[in-house]
Amino acid sequence: MATVQPRPQTFFDDKNRAFWMLQGAGWSGYLLLRAAQGVANGMSISFFIPVLVSAATGYSLTLVIAAAFRLLIRKPPIVIWTGSLAAVVLALAAYSVIDAFVFSMVNRGGAFEGALLLASVLIDGLLLGAWSALYYGINFFLIAEDQRVQLFKLEGAASSAQLAMLRYQLNPHFLFNTLNSISTLVLLKQTDRANAMLSRLSSFLRYTLVNEPQFQTTLDQEFETLKLYLDIEKMRFEERLRATFDLDPLAARARIPSLLLQPLVENGIKYAVTPMEEGAEIAVTARLVGERVQITVSDTGPGLNDGSVRPSYSTGVGLANIRDRLTQAYGPDHRFDARNNPEGGFIVTVEIPFLVDDVSQEVA
Repeated sequence: MATVQPRPQTFFDDKNRAFWMLQGAGWSGYLLLRAAQGVANGMSISFFIPVLVSAATGYSLTLVIAAAFRLLIRKPPIVIWTGSLAAVVLALAAYSVIDAFVFSMVNRGGAFEGALLLASVLIDGLLLGAWSALYYGINFFLIAEDQRVQLFKLEGAASSAQLAMLRYQLNPHFLFNTLNSISTLVLLKQTDRANAMLSRLSSFLRYTLVNEPQFQTTLDQEFETLKLYLDIEKMRFEERLRATFDLDPLAARARIPSLLLQPLVENGIKYAVTPMEEGAEIAVTARLVGERVQITVSDTGPGLNDGSVRPSYSTGVGLANIRDRLTQAYGPDHRFDARNNPEGGFIVTVEIPFLVDDVSQEVA
């Protein structure tokens, strides 16, 4: 299994800390901007008192608005917008009255004018509107990002579950027939052959159970596993089962989903070796063609008279299983072809990308 690298920390991982940092930075920036404006225009010290009060009031009121928005953000849209508008209007009313009152007290000797209130409404309305837009914009983005991450995890879990289902659908007839053969050998007191068959079965099953469904192995290891599997079957079929392997050394390190080829070989045993009295030959070859690995599994059985694809096993394992695993592993970047062999028998061709890095990477 590949080591899972921790996800880098982002600014919004701690949402509470991010809020307070943005809140402080935003209102501090507003205060500095207004102060710089006053200095540039040659305002007296009295100008800065209303500015300071305005920044403090805006900071405090937006904390109240934020509390209201947190209660509303997961509600239906009509509730969000109605409630948010009401919260902003109430805050704007208080903000404007405080701003106008403080300014008139400091700079106009307490004379309160309607025009001053209207100006405060316009300025404070822009501030609260911009603050609210930023609040909802950031939070809706974070919600969408959380949903995207959750969807990615669910897709990964579904993919892993499907791969597990496909991998663990090894034909139970193989296990049943092997155990039955071992039992027969024991009854015939052929203990050496029974022990050899049991040892090979144990090694094969250990391989299938230890490796997880997402595991990729080298093509060389896949061939060794197939040889182990066919050694077991050959003890049942003896000379009726003839197997040949041809692995291009250049393709030996190529990655491939573990036990991808086993059902194809089992398919050949079921439809070529079993029904024919003289048995059949099963050939597995792999070669590197440019940047692609081409794998073929063929047999010298009867093939198909109508040229159609062989049916899947009654237990659900077959060619469809291989197609699904290839799709899970490589998406559209693969080729799968099953047909009658012009030279007789049946042939399956699999073409996948030539990948050789970290053989224990997951493919889901």
